[in-house]
Amino acid sequence: MKINKNKSLLALLILGTSPLFFAQETDRKPLKISGYAEAYYQYDFQNPTNNTRPSFIYSHNRNNEVNLNLGLIKANYETEQFRANLALAAGTYMNANYAAEQGVLKNIYEANVGIKISKSKNLWIDAGILPSHIGFESAISKDCFTLTRSMLAENSPYYEAGAKISYTTDNGKWLVSGLILNGWQRIQRVDGNSTIAFGHQLTYKPNDKITLNSSSFIGNDKPDAQKQMRYFHNLYGIFQVNNKWALVAGFDIGAEQKEKGSEQYNVWYSPVVVAKYSPTEKLSFAARGEYYQDKKGVIIAMGTPNGFQTFGYSFNADYQILPNLVWRTEIKNLSSKDNIFINRDLELQKNNVSVLTSIAVSF
Repeated sequence: MKINKNKSLLALLILGTSPLFFAQETDRKPLKISGYAEAYYQYDFQNPTNNTRPSFIYSHNRNNEVNLNLGLIKANYETEQFRANLALAAGTYMNANYAAEQGVLKNIYEANVGIKISKSKNLWIDAGILPSHIGFESAISKDCFTLTRSMLAENSPYYEAGAKISYTTDNGKWLVSGLILNGWQRIQRVDGNSTIAFGHQLTYKPNDKITLNSSSFIGNDKPDAQKQMRYFHNLYGIFQVNNKWALVAGFDIGAEQKEKGSEQYNVWYSPVVVAKYSPTEKLSFAARGEYYQDKKGVIIAMGTPNGFQTFGYSFNADYQILPNLVWRTEIKNLSSKDNIFINRDLELQKNNVSVLTSIAVSF
């Protein structure tokens, strides 16, 4: 359909970025630039001397200081047959999550290219540094029900490097993908590791109110001399009950060989439930309950008699100041079976309470 440019400009001024308008715009530019920044202040009532939250927390992990959790700038280029993403980032999230990466890799949030390999079907191959195919939460807080991430999300990959082939059905209800990866949240493999990791993702959206997802990881994340196969599965469902209530339920379970060649495995698992209530368009509340058990310290190594066995509860309130500006506040309690939380006097305790507030802007 041919569109008069003057009328097109007028429609742009009136409708802004309306999806309806852009669905009709035939000369849309393929390059988009976007950005995101989230500043926060957090107070941990144990007030640790190093001003850092417990070691298994990676997002919003600084205490008693105003800081930047994540700031990024992203370029996205997309045509009918080709797509590419490049996002550079900084912040305490990047410092904590990318600690194992080298040099400038520490600041690459996303860098990938994709090619459509079918003329008639939505079939793509993407390669590079990709967002994780695991979990319902991301590092971009404004897109999550809660201000902080769950223990489940904090201790599974946020990002990955490798290649994937993905297919989305014509009606958009099914997404199927297979992945070849460099490791468990790795851009570069561990030194001495020559093995390839694999993953899958299967997402089903029967309607706009329900999303069901299954994701997996299979691989070894250690040098070949200490090879221990890891098998991991993530399952979650997102349910928009009505225009005010929404619910997320997730469950992670993993198993890793106790030692190279062993037929015995160390197992960890984590269930989480989050409920969100939005009485108005600008105001919303969310409550979360979660549990994480890793007795043998495969993912969270505490060196305590019972390993890591921790319950978590949180409540947050969000206010949408502008369509692209949100203010969020959360109170969270973590309760462990062993004394694992260190206070200012270097005493170990079973409970940890924190309060966090943040403001996030996107463009």
